[in-house]
Amino acid sequence: MYTQLGLFIDGEWIYDADVLEAVIDPATGEALGHLPHASGADLDRALAAADRAFASWRKVSAYDRARILRDAADIVRKRRDTIARIMTLEQGKVLTESRAEVDAAADIIEWAAEEGRRAYGRVIPGRSDNIRQLMIQEPVGVAAGFTPWNFPATTPARKLATALAAGCTVIVKASEETPGTAVEILRAFEEAGIPKGAANLVFGIPAEVSGHLINSPIVRKISFTGSVPIGRHLATLAAGGLKRATLELGGHSPVLVFDDADPVAAAKTLVAGKFRNAGQVCIAPTRFFVQRGIEKPFLDAFLAETARIRLGSGLIPETTMGPLANARRVSAMEAFVDDCRTRGADVLCGGSRSGNAGFFFEPTVVCGLSDDSRVMTEEPFGPIAPLVAFDSFDEVIGRANALPFGLAAYVFTKSTQTALAASAALEAGMVAVNSLSLALTETPMGGVKDSGSGHEGGVEGLEGYTVKKYVSLT
Repeated sequence: MYTQLGLFIDGEWIYDADVLEAVIDPATGEALGHLPHASGADLDRALAAADRAFASWRKVSAYDRARILRDAADIVRKRRDTIARIMTLEQGKVLTESRAEVDAAADIIEWAAEEGRRAYGRVIPGRSDNIRQLMIQEPVGVAAGFTPWNFPATTPARKLATALAAGCTVIVKASEETPGTAVEILRAFEEAGIPKGAANLVFGIPAEVSGHLINSPIVRKISFTGSVPIGRHLATLAAGGLKRATLELGGHSPVLVFDDADPVAAAKTLVAGKFRNAGQVCIAPTRFFVQRGIEKPFLDAFLAETARIRLGSGLIPETTMGPLANARRVSAMEAFVDDCRTRGADVLCGGSRSGNAGFFFEPTVVCGLSDDSRVMTEEPFGPIAPLVAFDSFDEVIGRANALPFGLAAYVFTKSTQTALAASAALEAGMVAVNSLSLALTETPMGGVKDSGSGHEGGVEGLEGYTVKKYVSLT
């Protein structure tokens, strides 16, 4: 049903440790297994292994690195259903979403394999006939990746595959709440023939592990996906050693639904995106601004579509939304709803935890909010959808840009002029028009303002693991 949990250091699995942490099934609240924590000595061993392996891995041709990564992607695909079930057990999302995420993880690994073969340099014309000027991309060194619990396959896969494709070696600290999926992804790399020490997987108390790894002079690059406060802290640690840092942090994505949009079609699309993974998605649409002319038909369609959601265990085929990942998220949702009610907002559906076991919370829709309410200013990261009305273009752009976050934004309109104007005016690293099509394997993912720096994915993601060397030949 589950998997054997362990650390992977220098090509060996470690299943025993002085400290073991229970991994909880969010649908039942019961323990699935126990996860070993890495000791300081384990982390030092991982650092030494990655440092030693870098000397040889960086010399492996991009062609041969790609072959190993493609084999890893094939293994992930063959084990899709097994990995998806493990993911649903430990994270809670429904099986269809878990399967799609495993497919995406395999695509990410394969994309990195191919993109690593195309990490080209360039020739810069010299000022005289006897000079050749070259720009060469080289791997930055040992990388440390830190991944969250909401996407336990794609985020570890991206940090492993991108680093390895660039010629770096890597230590990943995956989430202690969803470790089994990361273990299975790492096993695919191991079986594909990744050299000892090139890829390592550790777990432990997050602050202790991140501090130990980032403060080591061996690590030259960090990649973190998670909250803004933790991202700020890790960026400070990285700055002390002048280490490169890619930070994909939280957001609070505005959705602008203009009155020329189809309210029913927009509502159906947005309900699917909002309640995917129980709303625990960094780029989920979270602040819904609807132009007053279509406010009622949009709200009616949004509520009708929300009513079709079936809450339950992700393992049950009829379920369309699983539990929240942990008890903390349930308490957070209750606090958001309490604030809404205190401010006189209308909770039109949901608003409460569900059942006596597990971490279930009802899909919730709230109206009549002020822009300074908690759910409009803080990322809910859960199944709460706040809907507010707007009148004019300039007004809604100002409200959408008012927060310090700038990860994703969405626009729904039939007007090309409005779409282009909104895309230009929105302060976000990613904007989707009339769809939720963001964060694809081949496209860059990143934010502006407090939502981070640098990019994951696409050509830009690979370049974050390389340094540029200029060579002048006479």
